Amino acid sequence: MTMPMDKQRLITELQSHGLRLTEATMTGRQGGAGPSDHRAVTIAGTTVMVPVYTNSAGRSPYHATLDSQQSEAKLQKHHQDIAPITLQERPKFYDLETAEGIPYWKIALLHSNNVLATTVQQTCMRYRDESTACQFCAIEKSLEAERTIARKLPEQLAEVVEAAVRLDGIEQVIMTTGTPNTGDRGAAYLTKCAAAIKAKVDIPIQAQCEPPADFVWFECLKAAGVDSLGMHLEAVDPEVRARIMPGKAEVPVSYYYQAYTAAVQVFGWGQVSTYLLAGLGDSFATLVAAAEKLVSLGVYPFVVPFVPISGTPLATHPAPDPEFMFALYQKVGQILKEAGMSSQAIKAGCAKCGACSALSTFEN
Repeated sequence: MTMPMDKQRLITELQSHGLRLTEATMTGRQGGAGPSDHRAVTIAGTTVMVPVYTNSAGRSPYHATLDSQQSEAKLQKHHQDIAPITLQERPKFYDLETAEGIPYWKIALLHSNNVLATTVQQTCMRYRDESTACQFCAIEKSLEAERTIARKLPEQLAEVVEAAVRLDGIEQVIMTTGTPNTGDRGAAYLTKCAAAIKAKVDIPIQAQCEPPADFVWFECLKAAGVDSLGMHLEAVDPEVRARIMPGKAEVPVSYYYQAYTAAVQVFGWGQVSTYLLAGLGDSFATLVAAAEKLVSLGVYPFVVPFVPISGTPLATHPAPDPEFMFALYQKVGQILKEAGMSSQAIKAGCAKCGACSALSTFEN
């Protein structure tokens, strides 16, 4: 076995190219709110989410083989051994179900190796209309395939979180939601879910939703036990937003910035975050300028390579070039370092987990 190549570059390339796995290993998740079409892989002590079901993964120079009884494998590039890897085993809480017979894994899923994630409402007001749907989104695909339920009850979530903490050592919870046709944009239901979880388990929680019409919802979320907040831009350039996510683009970036300013006042500097999906069309300069602006507001810019998800209009859209991502990580990592902002200081959330991006390895 050869020594691993530079870990930053290896993770960057894996998350752009994906990983070809043998049939017996294909137990990752397809469809849903994300990360979808991924598998959790640990490389040199770092757990990352790597695309395995995507078109690009099928053509990836990276390959791993193991049978269903193994969790360790040799990562190969062009059939040359690169590094040992470990694939995340099935968590124990997946074997349980509610009194109504709903499997726990239909209510919440393990992300990375210690994060519990759930989409509290698996429907979105934008999804079924081509004129408003985000072209990268697969939120209702897992619902159509009966791999989840449409609405997770607060008491169900609390039950699953308790079991996941007790059986699998879960350390944080991420709750996202499809956007309902209400002014709170899902914050009201997230508030109820957070309160139920915190009443049963003392665990850090991030909530994710679109900016609500009334910023008082930030205070409600905080009071209910939400520790950090995610409001995701995904793309920044107005033309890219209008083309890729026409419904969300009706909410201007300027309004997101207003919401970030208000949310930081409630949750604190560095406890609000946003996704920036590299590869949708935003230029390098646009993404860097957005990251600088966000950090100046106290918002963590979670830069993530776009992963084309099967069954979506962008299923065949190319993933971003690894060299583009590496340079972007270097630049944004420097911005974070100079500001003293760190993913590890975030109490909960996707940026805290960091598994869908190599950005955290560039912070220092």
